[in-house]
Amino acid sequence: MIAAYADRTSLCPGERFTLHAAAEHGPCRLELARVGAGRDTVLVREDLAIGAHPTPADADRNGCGWPAALEVEVGADWASGYYDLTLTDAAGDTAHHFICVKAAPARRRRMVLVLSTNTWHAYNYWGGASAYCDVEALMSRRAALPEAMAGAIGVLSTQRPFPPLLLAAPPDMPRLVNLEKRGFQQKPWAGADPAWSRAHGQSPYDGSAGYLNKWEHHFVRWAEAAGYDFDYLTDHDLDADPQALAPYDTVLLVGHSEYWSGPQRDRIEAFVDAGGRLAIFSGNTAFWKVRWEGEGRTLVCHKWKGETAEAAPAADATHLWSHPVFGRPEAQITGLSFIFGGYHRLGLCAARGAGGYTVYRPEHWALEGADLYWGDVFGDQVPLLGYENDGCQIAFGDDGRPAPRPTLGVPADLEIIAMAPAAFAESPSPYRPLIPPEQLGVVAQIALGDDSPQAQARILRGHAVMASFRRGRGEVFNAGTTEWAHGLAARDPFVDRITRNVLDRFAAAPR
Repeated sequence: MIAAYADRTSLCPGERFTLHAAAEHGPCRLELARVGAGRDTVLVREDLAIGAHPTPADADRNGCGWPAALEVEVGADWASGYYDLTLTDAAGDTAHHFICVKAAPARRRRMVLVLSTNTWHAYNYWGGASAYCDVEALMSRRAALPEAMAGAIGVLSTQRPFPPLLLAAPPDMPRLVNLEKRGFQQKPWAGADPAWSRAHGQSPYDGSAGYLNKWEHHFVRWAEAAGYDFDYLTDHDLDADPQALAPYDTVLLVGHSEYWSGPQRDRIEAFVDAGGRLAIFSGNTAFWKVRWEGEGRTLVCHKWKGETAEAAPAADATHLWSHPVFGRPEAQITGLSFIFGGYHRLGLCAARGAGGYTVYRPEHWALEGADLYWGDVFGDQVPLLGYENDGCQIAFGDDGRPAPRPTLGVPADLEIIAMAPAAFAESPSPYRPLIPPEQLGVVAQIALGDDSPQAQARILRGHAVMASFRRGRGEVFNAGTTEWAHGLAARDPFVDRITRNVLDRFAAAPR
């Protein structure tokens, strides 16, 4: 075994972090490298004496408590970005962790990418369980999926390593999308390559979060090659620092920014209201409300159990952001919600969907120069739609265009640019369900005020939506899908042009 974690993961130049590690075959080698369009190694340490420390039974909740292996100071010349921490033992086995380096004041740029680290921590099952499942019990077959899901935990420690495939996936790891449409009477499947999964010990949760060779990494590779420069923050930075966004004009969210804390949302809303631009190239955005404790050492995330798991005051409770106890559905700031969107090209959810968006507003500024016209479909070759997508309730006007129904925080002035069908969960069928079941009754009650079977059936029918709207003095663009960065990685010309249009417009409009 070899594994490592850092006591803190977001630092400014000149600040220090402590590495904690365990290895059975020392000594070890440490390499720290910024990972963007390329890989820039900034530090190497050889012959580190690291012992084989036991993992506590409650490491997933309370951390590992391993002794310090060494302390590292962030160099004054280290550029803002995601840094891969690679520890290699004498047998050649490796472990990965990360730090985010924030920009020094004198070197700040106008745009900032907020890494979806809350999502990474919610999915982290190292030591046994995550906010989703007792993954160790599932993978060892000690428990079937329903029982393993009941073993999910709502208090998660950041003082532990990450599973290798979650944080540092190899380049050939399969995407969470069915690349082909389901054939006639073909048994549904869910994205993964079974042979690859078996060979690598992949869990059902490894593809849903992390950086290397995943959404944010693909986006950064494209952006830096295209000449766009931005700084980096973590989700927790927005929670801990009321001024974290003050230097910036544009905030970028990429991939799977699923978990937001209350203070984080406060900062983003205030940022947009004051004239900031929010570019969301993500899906399932801001779906769950979470809470940080212990100066970033503990993430509280009870998900569906949030109503009963603790006696926290309503303002501090954790559940869906759309829950009426909070009075702040996420669509108020994102424009869209996963509740009205759902899955596409995954399992039986839109299993024969186009995999791309159909254009309904070709004159919208985001499509300028994109050679897209009414009814065109783009991104279907990628496919651009898959895994998780956000949407809104829709009504068609006399002009034949879709318009939002301002429900559950969806702005009345939302401009729907493009859309496609999606499904919040799999419909009843003769096939074995492949997507872990959502609590449709809870969602239907929140969204429609009705948890009847008819209301639950209505929740199943959603749409992936690409849209924009203005809020306060600012503006929001929402691509509506987790898979947008894969369109950039595939060099799709339509996705490329739309992304450039968004970044160029937002960069040209300072607060």
